[in-house]
Amino acid sequence: MAAVTDGVALPAPVRETLRVPVVWLPWLPVAACTLAFTAGVGVPERWRYLPLAASVLVLGLPHGAVDWAALPRAVTGRLDARWAGVVVALYVVVGGAYAVAWFLVPVASAVGFVALTWFHWGQGELHPLAAVLGADHLDSRPRRALTVLVRGGLPVLVPLLAFPDRYRAVLASFAAPFGGELAVWPVTPGVRLALGAAFAGLTVGTLALGYRAADDHGAWAVDAGETALLWAYFLVVPPVFAVGVYFCVWHAARHVARVLTLDETATAALERGRLLTALGRFAREAALPTAGGLAVCWALWTTAPSPPATLEGVAAVYLVAIAVMTLPHVLVVTAMDRIAGYW
Repeated sequence: MAAVTDGVALPAPVRETLRVPVVWLPWLPVAACTLAFTAGVGVPERWRYLPLAASVLVLGLPHGAVDWAALPRAVTGRLDARWAGVVVALYVVVGGAYAVAWFLVPVASAVGFVALTWFHWGQGELHPLAAVLGADHLDSRPRRALTVLVRGGLPVLVPLLAFPDRYRAVLASFAAPFGGELAVWPVTPGVRLALGAAFAGLTVGTLALGYRAADDHGAWAVDAGETALLWAYFLVVPPVFAVGVYFCVWHAARHVARVLTLDETATAALERGRLLTALGRFAREAALPTAGGLAVCWALWTTAPSPPATLEGVAAVYLVAIAVMTLPHVLVVTAMDRIAGYW
């Protein structure tokens, strides 16, 4: 039987090939980091940026680089020049407009990026949970929406609760190269306490609703276990390091698995258990657009009014480039979700 959720169906051999790398492998580095930092292991400040640096080539930046092929395949079942052109135009127009916004209203653009990331990293969890894991408690739009809200808030909100000063510094570093200054910081201890209590209640409530709706409580338990693990992870691991690891080994890896299943050739390889063959095809299709993404990084670096000279500043400009490319990427993924029937 294929896992089916509102029209999403994956053949059983594909699910079996993807289950370990998509569902279980991401747990290992996340759990290892959680245990290490809980035990008091520290990472020198400079090393905290290594996962972000790795994300340039290791799944992070490339994971959205096949949008030009993924959306046409989702719409038509094959590569289609017209739909590929739509994706390219989307990146040029929407991404270009967001890039201009960073120069005009950098603080608002930085805050917008946080909100956009909350939604996108939440929506990125739906497909692996529903189509790969077969989580039947996500069979209604309200429960899917709540899951998006909770899963997106784990990497975006929880670090603010645990590391408010570092969070503020990172947010300020986004705006600084473009002349923005984060002059107001409304996140007082009382606000953090209220946000934490509300988000914890939302988490428990969402999982409770899922448990009541689930026929397969094993899949629900995986969802609950992942949620608990990510709560702990983002509470104890410093934000920059935590987000860099999560971006590469969790969010990006799960999206790559999704786009593989849109490609008939890659899917045929997955049905035979040949994950590396499918990944090789992905890498070839992502190579040139990834180079284009690096060009976007260079363009923002050279045109920023105050190009940063620190490691933190360099990482900030890289993340701004990611932001510029994330907005059209979110539109592509949202279209894929609608085609799949999630919304």
